[in-house]
Amino acid sequence: MAGPGKCFLVTGPPGVGKTTLIMRVFESLKVSNPSLKVQGFYTREIRHGGERVGFEVVTLDDRRAPLASINVSSSESHRWPTVGKYKVDVASFEALALPELQVKEDTDLFIIDEVGKMELFSSSFFPAVLRILESNIPVLASIPIPKMGRDIPAVARLRNHPEATIFTLNPSNRDALKENIYSQLVNVVCKP
Repeated sequence: MAGPGKCFLVTGPPGVGKTTLIMRVFESLKVSNPSLKVQGFYTREIRHGGERVGFEVVTLDDRRAPLASINVSSSESHRWPTVGKYKVDVASFEALALPELQVKEDTDLFIIDEVGKMELFSSSFFPAVLRILESNIPVLASIPIPKMGRDIPAVARLRNHPEATIFTLNPSNRDALKENIYSQLVNVVCKP
């Protein structure tokens, strides 16, 4: 590959801080380049009494929608797919996240946190991610680590993409990784 790729993937075990890292990079980019046009979303844990009870999808301008929960009261929820103890609200995810993944000419960067099992229950989500990669607009995304040596096929496809650079996050490399990703992104997204 000639030069750096445009697909920056952060991986690591659950709870290591992938979302926090991505949002810290995003905040640094906004401060240093206020005119940067960034689209996308991140997922945030929902906790009650210290216990994780679900996840929500949050746009970069702070609009929110449910992604998954252990406490679902919807009459439709019996048909919702599950990941562990969580029921995934695919329709809610699609309504908020998919419009954020529309390729626009003036977009400088996409943030996708995360390309994981819950999000991939949407049949429209991964094709949207692929369209972004084909558009040549830089992407900062998080992906799960393979479980028991087995990767989710769509995640493996991203991990093996010729433009992909993988950053494996652990508690001891958080700050260094943030600076590394930030400096690489500045080189590809900031126009002279």
